[in-house]
Amino acid sequence: MNIDPVAVKKITQILTAEYIAHFIRYLLFAGAAYFVFYVWFRPRVIGRKIQAAFPKSADLRREISYSLLSFLVFCGAGLLTLTWQRLGWTQLYFKIDRYGWPYLWFSLAALIFLHDTWFYWTHRLMHWKPLFPMFHRVHHLSHNPTPWASFSFQPLEAAVQAIIFPLAVLILPVHPLAALLWLVYMTAMNVLGHLGFEILPAGFVKNRFWRWHNTSVHHNMHHRYVHCNYGLYFNLWDRLMGTNHPRYEEEFDRLATPSGSVETRMASSAERAG
Repeated sequence: MNIDPVAVKKITQILTAEYIAHFIRYLLFAGAAYFVFYVWFRPRVIGRKIQAAFPKSADLRREISYSLLSFLVFCGAGLLTLTWQRLGWTQLYFKIDRYGWPYLWFSLAALIFLHDTWFYWTHRLMHWKPLFPMFHRVHHLSHNPTPWASFSFQPLEAAVQAIIFPLAVLILPVHPLAALLWLVYMTAMNVLGHLGFEILPAGFVKNRFWRWHNTSVHHNMHHRYVHCNYGLYFNLWDRLMGTNHPRYEEEFDRLATPSGSVETRMASSAERAG
């Protein structure tokens, strides 16, 4: 079997560029969130810390290491998408005029809702006892997650999360701009879910519109209690399937509503964490 060195070099360059892009995205979003909330503004926002304790250095190293490993898997999904595109299997398109701006925004919304549905049901499946050790255990080692945990997956879980885009573009026409905006939104929501602080305003989960969007408290409770709060972007499937933690809204209100001194709130958080 002959191996084309030019093709190998080109594939290597593509994968390297993709990995660097994933790393920069992770550093910008997770790194900035960690610096702002855990270092720079920590004394000012301590009252919104969801769990009283702060993760140890070993936890941070594990979260970062597995995230960097996940990006290798993501690169594989990118290579798969490129291969399918060259075979003419995907619906990717490169001229906005082909479908127009209204469709581009529709495709972005469709991609987000499709991913949210995929995430909810695959997430629940990975919590099935026979699959959990192989797919999802590493992510749940972060009982008190930080932004660095946003992509801290075992390789099999990373593959499950990454395959959604290649599958989506087999049936859905997607422009690279829509894909980029989806990546930005996905990364921001991943970091928000693992932030460890609740930054959204009081009343958010009681609002008839906003309550359908997830919060940092929502995913943090998933890490604490495990068998609840499976959603990624929206609180749609959890509400429909009855998998929200029964104290979700109560917990959110406790963090989002000023209620006395920082010490009092932190003591309450410690008591609940215990």
